Amino acid sequence: MTRTIVESKTKTAVIGFDEPFCVIGERINPTGRKKLAAELEAGDFSTVESDAVAQAAAGASVLDINAGVVYNSNPNPNETEPPLMTKIIELVQGLVDLPLCIDSSVPAALEAGLKAAHGRPLLNSVTGEEERLEFVLPLVKKYNVPVVAISNDDTGISEDPDVRFAVAKKIVERAADFGIPAHDIVVDPLVMPIGAMGTAGLQVFALVRRLREELGVNTTCGASNISFGLPNRHGINNAFLPMAMGAGMTSAIMNPIALPVKQAQIAAKKAEIAEAGLVLPDDMDDETFCQLFGLGSTNPRPGSEMEAIYAANFLTDNDPHGGKWIEFNKVAPKAGHEGRGRAGRVGGRRRRG
Repeated sequence: MTRTIVESKTKTAVIGFDEPFCVIGERINPTGRKKLAAELEAGDFSTVESDAVAQAAAGASVLDINAGVVYNSNPNPNETEPPLMTKIIELVQGLVDLPLCIDSSVPAALEAGLKAAHGRPLLNSVTGEEERLEFVLPLVKKYNVPVVAISNDDTGISEDPDVRFAVAKKIVERAADFGIPAHDIVVDPLVMPIGAMGTAGLQVFALVRRLREELGVNTTCGASNISFGLPNRHGINNAFLPMAMGAGMTSAIMNPIALPVKQAQIAAKKAEIAEAGLVLPDDMDDETFCQLFGLGSTNPRPGSEMEAIYAANFLTDNDPHGGKWIEFNKVAPKAGHEGRGRAGRVGGRRRRG
């Protein structure tokens, strides 16, 4: 069976058909995150630190590192991104021991990341574009690392799944010319938004099956692309991920954490409750309040997508005996509630009198 090995100094993540689904945490990426981009330009790495720790705690197997900030002071990423990539990788490796995925469109930043990373990182990414193939594949061979192969080429992203398959096949064949085996290529077949293309889900499921059966490669995707622009994106993602896993997808670049409830949300809910004439205990803390009124949590925690993945791992026998599922669902009892069973009844099943 195809197995792609990604390593840090102390840990190994295996992407494979008969392995638990590999979650690649996407949070350390300033794209679309103005606050993080501004912090990085100012030399503030506090969000990077908290995101690294939170994603590891939420169950990520690999952390994606993207340093794609366009500085206001210097808009040339070829100059600014390589040293920033090095800094972020060194920082993250000092905080968590997960394998890394080095993510950049800047060639020099990819090599800077490869030099800084411990173990065997995943390189993100190569495409079917000739210029990209000619630069990235020699890097993959030189550093003996696996690579994400994205199914677009010099003509752009095709809506035709047969074309996207052909691009993936081209990359696998060109990699073979460099002596890079298929098990070191993780293909991203490109997930289209279901809101814009009604067949997007069916397309990617069919593509994943072909990639597995005909090319023997592992697969990944930007999981949240499927729900772009739609309400209740978590609901769509939670259905998509197990279906993609059932079709043979073996990893995804995604957010594993549910973000903390913001103070503004808490204040708005408290105002709504006061308006309704309800009086809350003076000593109720924000975490208890959020739990009581279904707002979530004031702390980062695994997102609902992680719950769907753990359940699917169990159902596909990639979590033998459900050990990870049981561990994931363990909740420490509150004081005075020790020994409670189902439905909160003390001692489990109620005894008849």
